[in-house]
Amino acid sequence: MDMLDDANRAIIEELQRDGRRPYSAIAEVVGLSEAAVRQRVQKLREAGVIQVVAVTDPKQVGFARQAMVGIRADGDIRKLAAELAAVAEIDYVVVCAGRFDILVEVVCEDDTHLLELLNSTVRALPGVRDAETFVYLELTKQTYTWGTR
Repeated sequence: MDMLDDANRAIIEELQRDGRRPYSAIAEVVGLSEAAVRQRVQKLREAGVIQVVAVTDPKQVGFARQAMVGIRADGDIRKLAAELAAVAEIDYVVVCAGRFDILVEVVCEDDTHLLELLNSTVRALPGVRDAETFVYLELTKQTYTWGTR
């Protein structure tokens, strides 16, 4: 949080609107030089505060099946979460409270791929007591423009 001064917050919000926006354009909005914006973005990236990536619609790039998987676990859930995070098809892992201990989002090519992932990888991990899968039928909204606080 020490890195999140007003200028960095403004830079982040500009990048959330358009991650390809030139540093010169961001500099005009936030009142810094282009070099200062570039340095700040680099420091934010190195600190893990931000990632600048292309967000895709999985179906349009060959991944026809997405699902959220709720996992009930035994043992150290942080260890299990780290093991799940290492799986390539899993793009989101969160330790949570409530009905599930861990939620993961998976992106697969098709139902066969999803079944193989669930059966041979997720459910095979030590500590997974059970898993409930919620298959996505339609992606209605996916955005990352919530700003900063």
